[in-house]
Amino acid sequence: MRSAALQERRNRQILADIVRTYIESGEPVSSRAISARFEETLSTATIRNIMADLEDGGFLYQPHTSAGRVPTAAAYRFFAQEIASQATITAVDKEWIRREMGTPTSAAEITERAGHVLAEVSNGLGIIVSPPMGKTVLEHARMWLLPDGRVVVVLISSGGNTRDKVLRPSRRFSQVELDATADFLNRHYSGCTLETIREDLLQKLANERERYEGLVQSALTLCDPAVFGDDLARQVHVEGTAQMVGAVDFASQAELRDLLEAIEEKHRLVTVLNACIETPEPVHVQIGVKEISERGENLALISAPYTRNDLAQGSLGVLGPTRMHYERAMTAVAYVAQLFSEALSKI
Repeated sequence: MRSAALQERRNRQILADIVRTYIESGEPVSSRAISARFEETLSTATIRNIMADLEDGGFLYQPHTSAGRVPTAAAYRFFAQEIASQATITAVDKEWIRREMGTPTSAAEITERAGHVLAEVSNGLGIIVSPPMGKTVLEHARMWLLPDGRVVVVLISSGGNTRDKVLRPSRRFSQVELDATADFLNRHYSGCTLETIREDLLQKLANERERYEGLVQSALTLCDPAVFGDDLARQVHVEGTAQMVGAVDFASQAELRDLLEAIEEKHRLVTVLNACIETPEPVHVQIGVKEISERGENLALISAPYTRNDLAQGSLGVLGPTRMHYERAMTAVAYVAQLFSEALSKI
């Protein structure tokens, strides 16, 4: 029934107009309002019949008998798909975003600026998820031996970002061994992700164990991404929580509290945004985000992956009410991802 309701071009255009009108007004949409903006001359009775078909198809619902219609999640999905190939960023937004992003001097600075821009365009959250540990590009490694046998490992990535960990290895290392291991990593693997380094080290062990066993085994022990784990507080940057709360209508304080707790926990945001890296679309739209909270059915997530030196890194996007300006949000997310990738590659 859903596909049948959208078989005619006229029905698709009317549904798109209903979604646009509701986004602009926030009020149930009447047949008279659509008739006024429709390009063809159609009677309000004809439009009412089409709206009834769209309601039967699951794209609209009527809050009250005498009221107009309101889009469902299916209508928003249709709308996002319909405009995805047509929407282009406005010259005003393009200039504003480029000005806001500026010329950052560090990864932390560009992350903060991007989050602010994304929050502004969506009236929701601007979210940037840093790459998981395995995707971190090694620039330089340093290691120190502590008096009690523990080892401090510091991994410095492009742009000066650092990941550090105090490890207690299963065997005792000397400072000489640690220096040799760090030197080996710096000479052979600078510019590589930790995932790639680990795969290559395992391959070396498999093929030339006698030659590489000492250094390679030490490097695997001390620089395995799994050993470092992912500190979610550092992995996700969120802007715009206050305006997000003001933009979404909550039926109860419990629902508001549930959403705020989900934002605070952050691991749910990381899980949902990281999934967009695996999708083929340059911009991914998800209507209804129940992975975040039960209230997530009234939220929309628009996300895009970003790169560093052409290597897939993390993801960024906006989380906001389903009644958002999709054209603006989608084009802004795509443009911010482009500028963010370019900036990271220059730092």
